[in-house]
Amino acid sequence: MIISHRHRFVFIKTNKTAGTSIELALARICGPDDVITPVSPADEKIRRALGLPGPQHDRFPMREVGVGKALAAVLRGRAQQELGYYNHISAAEIRARLGEERWRSYFKFCFERDPWDRVLSLYHWKQRKRSRSSLTAFIHSDELQVLKRRGIGLYTIDGQVAVDRICRFEDLAGELDALRRQWGIAEPLELPRLKAQYRRDRRSAREVLGDDDRLRIAELFRDEIALMGYRFDG
Repeated sequence: MIISHRHRFVFIKTNKTAGTSIELALARICGPDDVITPVSPADEKIRRALGLPGPQHDRFPMREVGVGKALAAVLRGRAQQELGYYNHISAAEIRARLGEERWRSYFKFCFERDPWDRVLSLYHWKQRKRSRSSLTAFIHSDELQVLKRRGIGLYTIDGQVAVDRICRFEDLAGELDALRRQWGIAEPLELPRLKAQYRRDRRSAREVLGDDDRLRIAELFRDEIALMGYRFDG
């Protein structure tokens, strides 16, 4: 997640929508007062190698939090979630932390992705460090509920879309170009490629999903499909 006070925007990072690559691209235009949340150690290494600013202002100062609240959060194992901003934080939490005035005045955006392709992307990502389970078993597991929560569950509040723009992953470069022009940025936002190496099978979801798997995804992600107009046949 990134909050740019310089350009007055909030980027809400959904899961399996090139979110980390987008964060690194946006970090190029962040100022010293902007909020940047941490990513994985491997991706932080890439960020440093690119000379980009790393995590900053993601934790609230102790004088604002208070020792008692901070200690309680640490003991509950929720320091990251309760004492500032964090990776994949929801719109509702950002609004509460940022304040209603800034929340209303800042431009808020996220990315959404064809759910059939998004599920397949998560499947390949999850299989990188474990023995390969079947795609069908994965689709009928609880993993997809987590994926939904880290998608539409992040950019809605009380069931209503809470962002000003839902960008399409399928037009990633075009969306970023439109955003940088909106913010008056002359240089293109360079998008590093991350994590693509984990997907060795490059076939599309339409080539590998059977009818039952396709329908399971369609039912679970029906809200996203209706919102964005996605179709399984293209």
